[in-house]
Amino acid sequence: MNKEVVVTGIGLVSALGSLQSTWQHLLAGRSGIRFHQLFWDLDPFPAALIDTQPIALTALTKQVVFAAIKDAGLQPPLIDCGVVIGSSRGNQAKWETLTRQADQGHYRNDRLLDWLNTLPNGAAIAAARLVGTQAPVLSPMAACATGLWAIAQAYELVRTGQCDRVIAGAVETPITPLTLTGFRKMGALAKTGAYPFDRDRKGLVLGEGGAVLVLESAELAEQRQVKPYGQIVGWGFTADGYHISAPEPNSRAAAIAVKQCLDRSGLIPADIGYIHAHGTATQLNDRNEAALIQQLLPNAPVSSTKGATGHTIGASGAIGAAFCLMVLRHQQLPPNVGLQHPDFDLNFVTQTCSTQLDHALCLSFGFGGQNGAIALKHL
Repeated sequence: MNKEVVVTGIGLVSALGSLQSTWQHLLAGRSGIRFHQLFWDLDPFPAALIDTQPIALTALTKQVVFAAIKDAGLQPPLIDCGVVIGSSRGNQAKWETLTRQADQGHYRNDRLLDWLNTLPNGAAIAAARLVGTQAPVLSPMAACATGLWAIAQAYELVRTGQCDRVIAGAVETPITPLTLTGFRKMGALAKTGAYPFDRDRKGLVLGEGGAVLVLESAELAEQRQVKPYGQIVGWGFTADGYHISAPEPNSRAAAIAVKQCLDRSGLIPADIGYIHAHGTATQLNDRNEAALIQQLLPNAPVSSTKGATGHTIGASGAIGAAFCLMVLRHQQLPPNVGLQHPDFDLNFVTQTCSTQLDHALCLSFGFGGQNGAIALKHL
């Protein structure tokens, strides 16, 4: 028997603060993007940092996981709680540090232990240790679609009865010399700020952050007498199979992902009252995503929040899902921060407004043609 899956807790940390702080700043149209000079061999650049220096992946993971389980009214150990937490970059910052130390002749034999603590599943393992689980632990990696993919996998674990509770999401600490240089070489990195869907957009701005949701069966949530933020009702994922970084020009596979999500959710386009767009402020993503929305959901209110939080890469979908849940709970739509001159004919949210809606849709699109969509329901 399939179970209904609800979200009973959210842990979120961004350059704008905690979940509540980030939400209030977002509604006010504020941005956490600032100019920084962090690396002696790189020019100053815009980024959305949580603190004055880049945060470590494990430290960020602990913050968001503790915040999520506290918000859900839970305490460790949670031995039956599944864990699905991903990251696109993982411990890349630590790898770069170890490499520089080795190049400078500072490598020691005991560095092996340091290296073992930097494996790609580091965030999921750290979370599993924090909650003391003996249930399934998964660590998905799907580029910028990682966060949504993690939530979809957790949803299936609960829906099919494999777990009654799962913590799911993604964390990202992408402010490293290699990441900055790579995006800059691609011509995807902005020099000033992030302006999603604006005709003057110049590229993405990297941001640190993470979001973790506590997913439970509706039955368990009712037994615990907790009020859910909302219900997850369906998902859709496809791959373009087209290019290592550029999206498929006609967005065919992306459209299939959205249609699958709506079909699995039992929804039609008119049911969607808000779309949290991927909206990276790059030329290709915004153009393709806008065309996709115009094709499938032309009337739905749309906003990207990356002008406020920066692009948190693999964590962006999880953060977007958290924002969708806040939209459903508070019945308020957040603005598309940084948008001054829309480049596309969509129903953009340009300032915070009250609304009445039952369903929201969160979109993510990653390098390698990873397309993801998750539908959420007001309760």
